[in-house]
Amino acid sequence: MRISELAHRAGVTVHALRHYERLGLLRPARTASGYRDYPESMRREVVFIAMSRRIGFSLQAIGELLPAYRAGRLSFQTMTEALHERAAALDREIAELQALRAQVIDHVSWLREQEARQRDRPKTAKPWPKPTSRKEKQ
Repeated sequence: MRISELAHRAGVTVHALRHYERLGLLRPARTASGYRDYPESMRREVVFIAMSRRIGFSLQAIGELLPAYRAGRLSFQTMTEALHERAAALDREIAELQALRAQVIDHVSWLREQEARQRDRPKTAKPWPKPTSRKEKQ
């Protein structure tokens, strides 16, 4: 099948398929006229890649799992371990984002305190001096 048909059937873009090919994740055959020719079996691989991307696996990590998937040797145990590792990475990212959010909220509080101090400060500042011309300075 052609690239546009595979993209449609697998729910991805043609651009994504070309990107996966550039990275070596997909290796379609070529017709005599140079068009990519994807076998039906490659649809499963593309769906596997797309689903893995949606849950946050890197293309490098997918590339490491893909040969076993293609050969039918990707065990439930291996995939379960990979998913647990991904969940742990997400937990770390969430903790980092929560810490960053706390810093942002602290900064908002600090800014409000500064604003209140400035508002409560007496307005005894001297006015700006009047500009003088060069002739007056001489």
